[in-house]
Amino acid sequence: MKTLIVEDDFTSRLLMQEFLKGYGEVHITVNGKEAIEAVNLSLELGAPYALICLDVMMPEMDGQTALRHIRDMEASRGILSTDGAKIIMTTALGDVKNAMSAFHNLCDAYLVKPIDRAKLLEALRKLGLIQ
Repeated sequence: MKTLIVEDDFTSRLLMQEFLKGYGEVHITVNGKEAIEAVNLSLELGAPYALICLDVMMPEMDGQTALRHIRDMEASRGILSTDGAKIIMTTALGDVKNAMSAFHNLCDAYLVKPIDRAKLLEALRKLGLIQ
């Protein structure tokens, strides 16, 4: 499973990387702008990400905006959101408004920080990424 972690907080990045490294290749970006560049390159190379863990609050470009851009990039290549990368929003924002906005923008799951390994793995199972 090729994974992209998009997270501006060093500790959160490290934790997510530890959780996911046993499942395949893990790439890291620190903001939404870098994430869009990484996703675009992966699509151009024909090696898209299976999973994107996307923080909501980041500098330069927030996760909600990046999520819209990623889904637009997939759509422009004829990839439906159901067939594209599985995107899990990771955030300290547990309010309904942010969660609804993320699902409206076609995320696949929403996890509130601190990220719990068991909850992350449960989400990956529900998304069909691991057994």
